[in-house]
Amino acid sequence: LFGRSGLRVSEVCLGTMTFGTESPIGADYDTSKKVFDVFANAGGNFVDTANAYTFGTSEKWTGEFIHSDRDHFVLATKYSLSDRRGDINFFGNHRKNMLRSVEESLKRLNTDYIDLFWLHFWDFTTPVDEVMRAFDDLVTSGKVNYIGISDTPAWIVSRAQMMAELRGWHRFSGLQIEYSLIARDPERDLLPMAKELELAV
Repeated sequence: LFGRSGLRVSEVCLGTMTFGTESPIGADYDTSKKVFDVFANAGGNFVDTANAYTFGTSEKWTGEFIHSDRDHFVLATKYSLSDRRGDINFFGNHRKNMLRSVEESLKRLNTDYIDLFWLHFWDFTTPVDEVMRAFDDLVTSGKVNYIGISDTPAWIVSRAQMMAELRGWHRFSGLQIEYSLIARDPERDLLPMAKELELAV
């Protein structure tokens, strides 16, 4: 089960950040399709992408790969990172960027809904209530089924969850944080934060 929801996901989630050759570490179409097919044939149903991955190619290919059996797959994508260089409102957590990003992701993914919509990282500018109310509107509209948050301090996540609970808004079902001991920055120790977040989500 995904978080505190009834959504059923495979234990392994396929990250598609490298679907597309726009990135130095990206894979071409045929290689990406092979990776996807191996994952799907092994029973995987949870696929994760983002609007900024390979400048939209990742979403386009992911949408194509799952299209023939859309309702079988649990599709996750993200917003926050800029997908138009030089335009300040194509970046951040605010309502305008969130709603614009959802519409553009839906077009690239060629689907009517997103199963899990992540906030990619906290911008330290947008008020928490603006983010949570906008998320709630998206879920209520049927364009998004569940919401999640990534790369955000524990106290902000905790505040957002409590605010949503008190106001009757949809709460985060998922959290993405880096917990690798190899990659961990000693000045940004996420292990204590991870323990806090078990209570927050």
